[in-house]
Amino acid sequence: MSPSDVPIGQVLDRASGPRRAEADELFALFSEISGEKPVVWAGRIIGFGEVEYRYESGRGGRTPLLAFAPGPRNHTIYLPEDFSERWPDLMAELGSYRASKVCLYLTRLTGVNRTALRTLLEYALAEAQSPDR
Repeated sequence: MSPSDVPIGQVLDRASGPRRAEADELFALFSEISGEKPVVWAGRIIGFGEVEYRYESGRGGRTPLLAFAPGPRNHTIYLPEDFSERWPDLMAELGSYRASKVCLYLTRLTGVNRTALRTLLEYALAEAQSPDR
């Protein structure tokens, strides 16, 4: 995955109707928490900051510190591996969501506990910035 020159507004516009306003809310939250300039990655993901990673195999790359992708059906938030298993108490407070190994899917922000979401993003950012990463 790499940064692109796609305009932020174009990516935010992938969400429409009420989800478009939610995309703006997420954008503001990610900007505030990260303190980083937003950049579009892979043409559809809004990332904040950047970190390099390297696996034991020697393979590596770059990834945003925090990232989300607004979409027509849901918002996808990219988080550390196994986040929902590692922070179950926080996930229980979050509200309605679906999760995979590294993605949090929010159909709508209605019913999502914003304090829990903020804390989740702060945990993710702290982990991404950790020298032990």
